Amino acid sequence: MTPPPFPAAAIAAVRADIESHLRIAASAEPALTERAAATALALCEAFTGTALIVREHDEMLAGERRWQRLTAAPVLVVTGVAALDAGGQETALAPESHAVDIDPAGYGWIRVTAPGIARVRVRHSAGLAAGWGDVPPPLAQGVLLLAAHLFEARGGDAAPPAAVSALWRPWRRLRLRSPERAA
Repeated sequence: MTPPPFPAAAIAAVRADIESHLRIAASAEPALTERAAATALALCEAFTGTALIVREHDEMLAGERRWQRLTAAPVLVVTGVAALDAGGQETALAPESHAVDIDPAGYGWIRVTAPGIARVRVRHSAGLAAGWGDVPPPLAQGVLLLAAHLFEARGGDAAPPAAVSALWRPWRRLRLRSPERAA
């Protein structure tokens, strides 16, 4: 699953923070600071296993009767479950055709209860914060440090600051084995 792009407002806010942190003019190199911001946000999500900014996600799952965990977390709401035919045509599933649950850790779970469904598309909203200003400070500081490093060390092979992983590690969602859930 490819995560959806970050909202433009979040990228702009991170870019402004990078420019302030590095004390560079806002218009000096906006494309580079914007790319560093987007990359740092994406790397934070990949490292922590947590969607930082709330946005809509689409996930494709097998139409199985067992519980399947959604990849993006924390899930706020599942907005739709649709069956997909061989040609990719979607048909919304009736509520009695599937079950949805969000566990205390914020993971979303889907189980198809109707027979004969091969694949489903699940649309859901997931994220930790409504916007960049609401991201928990340790995660935001790590994003800022990494983005500043990416901007300053462009083209170089310098390692990112160790503080980045130290700031993010407590937020990391580890997946030690394939998720299973009792029926």
